[in-house]
Amino acid sequence: MATKRSDENQPESPLDERREQIKKAALKVFAQRGIAGTKMSMIAAEAGISQGLSYRYFSSKEELFVVLVQDALEEAQTAIKQIHQLPGSPLAQIKALTIQMLDENHKQYFLLLRQAQTSEDVPLQAQQLLEQYSSEDTIRLIVPIFQRGQQAGEFREGSPERLLFLYFSVVTGLMLQDVNLPEGYWVQEVDYLMRILTK
Repeated sequence: MATKRSDENQPESPLDERREQIKKAALKVFAQRGIAGTKMSMIAAEAGISQGLSYRYFSSKEELFVVLVQDALEEAQTAIKQIHQLPGSPLAQIKALTIQMLDENHKQYFLLLRQAQTSEDVPLQAQQLLEQYSSEDTIRLIVPIFQRGQQAGEFREGSPERLLFLYFSVVTGLMLQDVNLPEGYWVQEVDYLMRILTK
């Protein structure tokens, strides 16, 4: 079960810092290996701590996995909701969202959710969390921004739903690429990606 996050204005305690250290390590290992291929010993090694210490914070890899799935879904939903508050034109807003999606940390969350959607060993609680999330809902939240961009002449004409679905399918495909590219490579290519949507 995920614990409540501490107030952002208050400094994290050593316990919170250690917990975040373990979560960060687990995210990396789960994203690479999936839940079936991950052991608590691997997470502990990635975090640079003993396996026994990791069990003081999380009782099992399954508990860790559920916590991370919840974090990933919350981060995705927050990013989508905040896009409406970003400065600039609709084009600038969707470009900013795309840059965020292609960031290395977000990519690991994405790969974790991908594992959660496709693995047979996913804990029931993680499955239930995923059932509350829909990619169609995400696109629906972005459609008004895209329509404003169409009216301003920034985006190409056509069905916003279809164009955004194709666009995010391309972005998703890039996040799944397992090739040796410099960190942040695709972020530098966002202008090329935006040509899918723009006139």
